[in-house]
Formats: sequence, structure tokens, C-alpha cells
Amino acid sequence: MREYLKYLKGDRVIWIITLIMLAFSLVSVYSFVPILVKMDGGTPLKYLFKHLVYVVIAFFAMYWIHRRDPKYFYRISKFAYYIAICLLIFTFFFATRVNDAGRWIQIPFVGLTFQSSDFAKLALILTVAKMLVKKKDLLNNWKEGFWPLMIPVFVICGLIVKDNFSTAAILFFICLVMMFVGKVPFGKLSIVIGSGIGVLLIVVGIHVAVPQLNLLPRYETWMNRIVNMSDKENNIMANAQAKNAQLAIYNGKIFGQGVGDGKLKEYIPEAYADFYYSSFVEEFGSVSAVFLTLLYLILLYRIFKIGLQAESLFETYLCIGIGVLLLMQASVNMLVCTGTFPVTGQNMPLLAMGGSALIMTCVALGVVQSIANKQNKDRGEDEDGAFVDNGNSLKKGKTETANVYERYEN
Repeated sequence: MREYLKYLKGDRVIWIITLIMLAFSLVSVYSFVPILVKMDGGTPLKYLFKHLVYVVIAFFAMYWIHRRDPKYFYRISKFAYYIAICLLIFTFFFATRVNDAGRWIQIPFVGLTFQSSDFAKLALILTVAKMLVKKKDLLNNWKEGFWPLMIPVFVICGLIVKDNFSTAAILFFICLVMMFVGKVPFGKLSIVIGSGIGVLLIVVGIHVAVPQLNLLPRYETWMNRIVNMSDKENNIMANAQAKNAQLAIYNGKIFGQGVGDGKLKEYIPEAYADFYYSSFVEEFGSVSAVFLTLLYLILLYRIFKIGLQAESLFETYLCIGIGVLLLMQASVNMLVCTGTFPVTGQNMPLLAMGGSALIMTCVALGVVQSIANKQNKDRGEDEDGAFVDNGNSLKKGKTETANVYERYEN
């Protein structure tokens, strides 16, 4: 293992966890797709091969990204932001609709789809991290500092919210966390939160009053999910998938039913994605669920550690945003499956069957590993992680990092 890990720079713990999860996803996806076979046809091997293609693409994307210098992420953040806007607008008009939601772009000739919001999430985190650095001395100024920081957040979240409220809400929350860490005045954040709630209520009011405008095409779906969750006794049929998910967790008990032996996964829509946690607990048990939770927490800890050790504020904010994003996605999936949260479309990072979500998660981790790799070089570590000097490289690396970002930030 050590022989192969020498080719993977950065934080080895993150690499090990990522590789374990990617490998395990092949086993779990093959086991969790009977419902998809029943609904769309095909065979489990067909979906396994499709997922394997995404896993290979995701791994090599992470590998290629982690070899780049983090300064390039600072440079391309604005470009990534504009690309994200273009993709979201294109999706608005030409999306491939699945389950009455238009979130996917069909990739020509290859038969694969890409969810534009997955790219937009990372693009916005890059943009907010950069703006927090550029406007760090102007955050008390509404016109010069605060609004230039908030406009990208409103634009991206506004384009996502129509067909994916949960993703827009999670992304908005992540940006607020980054701003709080970046010392944006709490009073201004409170005003933004209040204003955001007010705008949402106004849009909902217009949609209800003038339904012909169809401002929120999934409004009825959102309301039904909230009502069904709050009144479970009188909405048994509407809550069937949520109930089956909870029964699957109960059926898993301590050690699970075994790989491929879960029964309720065959009656849970999206058992391989949105209800991944339920299928996982049914077949692998609550003990494995605790271990899975620990893996995500260790991943979060390593990402935050890398961010806090960074010499650049941009790198720190970037790691915090990526870490919170991964934790939020995993937490929401678990909360939905346990009935604590209304049903929504958030899958398990690195584990659920998917394309763009899996690829962009690995790209985000590649960004973190790029930062970790630079830190290792600044500390003067060789290929095997051993120190090659007595501290001169660290001093030199800090100086170079400060100079590079000072040039970009000015």
C-alpha cells in the first residue's frame, strides 16, 4: 500500500478513505439497484459498469487536480463562476427531466448525464473564498465589500432553487458559514438571512396567487413532503417510501442482513442514492453505520486540519467550504432515511451511485489534496513524507505563498 501511496500526494488519510469508499461503492451499488432494474430494466451488471466508468473518471479527476498548484484555483474561480451560470441557464431551458425535476444535462453520444448544480456548488465555494480574501478589509462596507460578496451567492442559489430547493438551501448555508469564518459582521449576515426568508415568502405568495407563472414548479412536491412528514399517521401511503426506509434501518439491526440479502431496498425508490443510508444499514447493520459516520468525521477533520494549516486565507476558506459541503450532504441523507428530515434529493458522497455528484466530490477532494501537497512541499518533505531539510524549505514556502497570493489579491 505504501508503495502505491507514494504516487498520491497530499494527505494520505484522505486518500485511503476516498479509495475505500470508491471501492465499496461498487459493491453497494451492485447490491442496491434491484429497484432500478425493476423500474427501468437492464441488469445489475449494466448499472455496475456505468458506475465503474464514473468511479474511474472521478479518481483520475482527483489525481489530476491534486497535482495542480492551489494558486490556479484562485485564478480560475471567476471563470468557473461564469461557466456555472451558463450551465444552470442552459439546464433551465434544455434540461433532461427526471422525477418531474429538470436538473440534468444530457451529454451527447455517450448516454450519460451531468447535474449542473454539482459543478455550481464547487464554483460558488471557490468564488466566495476568493471574494472573502479580496474584500477582507471592506466587509463593513455594504457597497464595496458586502454586496459584491453576496451577489454571486444570490445568483447561483437563485438559479438552483427552482428545481432543487435542498441543494440551494445547503449551498446558501455553506456560504454563510464561510462568511462567518471570514469575519463578515454578524449583523449583516442576520439581515441577509431575514431578507432571504422574506424574498422566498414573496415568491411563494406570487406562485400561489398566480400559479400560471409557474415560478416554483416543484412547490407542490415540497409542500407535500413537509405535510407528509408532520402528519405521518394520516398520510400512510404518501409516506410509504420514507416508512420503508426506516423499516430497512430497523431490519438491519446490529450486524445487518448481509450483502445482497436486504429485502426492503427493493421497495425504496432511489435506494442506491437518496435513500442510500437505509439500504446500507439494512445490509451492513448499525455497527457498520457507526463506522461509516466515523469515516466522514475523520474526513472532515483532515480537511479542516489542512485548511487551518494553510498559509493563505483563500485556501483556509476553500477547505472549510468543501468540508462543510461533504458533511451536510452525508448528514441530510442520514436524517432523511431516519425520518428526521423531509424527503429530499441528497445522496451519500463517494458512495451513492451517480455521475456528476461523484466526479465533483472527487474534484473537490482533489483541490483539498492540492493544498495539502503544497503544504508538504513547503515543509520540505520528500516523496515518502520524510523531511529533507531543517526548516529552510518551510520558511521559503511560507514566503513564496504569501507573495503569490498577495500579487493575485491585489
